[in-house]
Amino acid sequence: MTGATRLFIPAWVVLLWSLLSSVSLFAQPWQFAKEKNGIKVYTRQEAGKAVKSFRGEAVLQTTVDKVYAIIGSVRSTDKWDPSIRELKVLASVKDKTFSYYLIYGVPWPLHDRDLCVEATITHDTVTGEVVILSRSRPELVPEMENLVRIKNYWQKWIIQPLDKTHLKLILEGFADPAGSLPAWLINMVITDTPLNLMQDIQKKVE
Repeated sequence: MTGATRLFIPAWVVLLWSLLSSVSLFAQPWQFAKEKNGIKVYTRQEAGKAVKSFRGEAVLQTTVDKVYAIIGSVRSTDKWDPSIRELKVLASVKDKTFSYYLIYGVPWPLHDRDLCVEATITHDTVTGEVVILSRSRPELVPEMENLVRIKNYWQKWIIQPLDKTHLKLILEGFADPAGSLPAWLINMVITDTPLNLMQDIQKKVE
């Protein structure tokens, strides 16, 4: 063969390399951030996003039913976060799915934020694990000029029974508040979300 020697790379090798690259980009490991009252908090840099996601973990001495009674009730959400100015339940099917609309009060001169959410509840009848996965559904409510709509959001509660009196509670989530808030500022306080929510549950059930 004349000229430069060409290296033949099978197509399956290229495909495998692409898949592995994608996994490494989207499945970054969780980085430990802090621990308080037995609650461990982690953060993770998501591919292509300036804002980090978060994860909280705790082992609680309680039952799945007690924790689920709090997490599975959308109307209690406003009691966890004092910045919630308005909460409206849009639809609900008991123990299966619910959707709701929130308005968050933000200090002046920034604009308040609003968020439309749909949550799906799954129960594993074998392990007893309960998962509540919430995602942004911005189309559920028309946008308003005086509010900044949060569109990039997801949150997942996982309740894993360990024995009759203990369980592992996990909270993962991501929220880009949009607008003019800088990502570095958001990332500075991102660990407060799982810590505050899980501490509140801890106080109620233990």
